[in-house]
Amino acid sequence: MPWQEFSKMSLRLEFVRLALQQSVPFRELCRRFQISAPTGYKWLDRYDPDDAEAMCDQSRRPHSSPTKTTIETEQAVVCLRKKQPTWGGRKIAARLQNLGSQGAPAPSTITNILRRNDLLEAQGDRQKSLCRFEHEAPNDLWQMDFKGHFLIQQGRCHPLTILDDHSRYCIAVRACSNEQSQTVRAELTHCFRQHGLPRRILMDNGPTWSSQGRGITKIEAWLARLDVRVSHGRPGHPQTQGKEERFHRTLKADVLQFNVPHNLSGCQKAFDAFRTTYNHERPHEALNMKPPISRYTPSPRSYPETLPEVEYAPQDIVRKVSFPGQIRFKGRRIIVGRGIIGEHVAIRPTLDDGIYDVVYCTIPVRQIDLNDAQQEL
Repeated sequence: MPWQEFSKMSLRLEFVRLALQQSVPFRELCRRFQISAPTGYKWLDRYDPDDAEAMCDQSRRPHSSPTKTTIETEQAVVCLRKKQPTWGGRKIAARLQNLGSQGAPAPSTITNILRRNDLLEAQGDRQKSLCRFEHEAPNDLWQMDFKGHFLIQQGRCHPLTILDDHSRYCIAVRACSNEQSQTVRAELTHCFRQHGLPRRILMDNGPTWSSQGRGITKIEAWLARLDVRVSHGRPGHPQTQGKEERFHRTLKADVLQFNVPHNLSGCQKAFDAFRTTYNHERPHEALNMKPPISRYTPSPRSYPETLPEVEYAPQDIVRKVSFPGQIRFKGRRIIVGRGIIGEHVAIRPTLDDGIYDVVYCTIPVRQIDLNDAQQEL
């Protein structure tokens, strides 16, 4: 199938950089990106980390330019600052080093260059002593959230962002027209096909993915079928998703504060460009000034196009969830959630007399306490 037109360049660059890691079989990676193996080898052969236009369809530029004129250090710093106006001396110095610049100036020197050229804002980068927590490996945990929606000419844009906890790699920044569960599922499916399945996803308690204690939602039920665990942050504690909150600040500073596109297509184009820079170029202070791609590898757990069947043990008591998300057990009506209407759940006795666990797939939904005469729908 052909590349998707809305992000052709970013998809090619991401495919090549993931292929170079060799963590997933090459043909499996081609299948995830919906291209043939010959097409994958073609772009792998054309890739040149020093030539951003090497992946263009009509580009005829050679892989190396040994006769290219050398740019003066100050001009290089000024050019990079104008391209990334929110970067300070540390990020620019790290980026020049990552680009292979010989004798890249120190961050303090770059700060002086920015001051001389009136390119330094009054509030620059701040160095803070932080205690950082992260999971041990890529795809152990993804953080997902909607950034605050904003007005465009054709309605509102709801940016959906997904971040890998270990590497800070941005899995997705998607311009959505709403925050409904079917929209989130479609975007997650696209991510799963390209990057594989994570072990767990952290979300807040928004209505899209949390039922506020009234069973499980459609998103949680679908992820349970895929064996992807779900956890929610504490209500009123956004610091639980601190990496996502910090990423939203960067997205606003680098994209939204300068120019808000008129439609969702324009928003997505801006998000794709930002995501490519964030993942592959922007030095990250929590990663020793390396970009997130330096620590990310795709998951070996491939996305199944057909959902696995739900199976329970022979000794389980199985009930079908009826409208409006309830089951009947020993004369009682118990709510288990609208997200699994029509599905089957298992009822299992606990070590305490009269208390049962209600489980969907492997997820505990709620408990039934027959000792509590008031426990009803």
